[in-house]
Amino acid sequence: MQGSFDIFTLIFLALAVFVAWKLRSVLGQKTGHEQPPADVFSKKAPVPPAQSEGNVIRLPGAAANDAGPDQPYRWTGIAPAGSAVAAGLDAIAREERSFDARVFVEGSKAAYEMVVMSFARGDRKSLKGLLSKEVFEDFDQAITDREKRSEVAETTFVSMDKAEMIAAEVKGKSGLITMRFSPKLISAVRDSSGAVVDGSADAVVDVTETWTFSRQLGARDPNWLLVATEAGA
Repeated sequence: MQGSFDIFTLIFLALAVFVAWKLRSVLGQKTGHEQPPADVFSKKAPVPPAQSEGNVIRLPGAAANDAGPDQPYRWTGIAPAGSAVAAGLDAIAREERSFDARVFVEGSKAAYEMVVMSFARGDRKSLKGLLSKEVFEDFDQAITDREKRSEVAETTFVSMDKAEMIAAEVKGKSGLITMRFSPKLISAVRDSSGAVVDGSADAVVDVTETWTFSRQLGARDPNWLLVATEAGA
């Protein structure tokens, strides 16, 4: 019996080692060179392959940015035809053909929530990757002041009721896009004793803020950084 037990034990051990090896070969292993998670402004869907139309090769993403006579208006739902915003988006798309305004709008909404929640937590590391140097310094100082007062911020993101693009332009080599956000938030600040000294821990508040994002067009880094904020605009 003892010999039989030892044989089965060895068989199961061998199977376990084989399964672990197969999983390692299929799933891969960390090498220290993995790509970081995609930023919020990146396209979530795979880019379709290039399509041939006779002698014309249409590059991936080009259809959305080539508004010829047979193409539908490309900024529908984003900016009215003939508006200053549409002209600014045209200028951005000329500099960067892969630009997708709808992806940008969705990414900006995600960025808004990430910035608001990271600021409430005092998460400087997350904020640094989303803000320009100047805006980060302002946020960092506000967090430092809050810490000196031994205060704790509590924020709950309820919903994003509206996100509207209100300005777009190319300035130098950079694209600038301004969004007006209308979210619902629950926000409160507590002192060291736990008492609420600002806001409310229960009330849902309608907020309006205008944020401007910027990015160097044509750069390999796809991230748009927050460069300006204005409350109640």
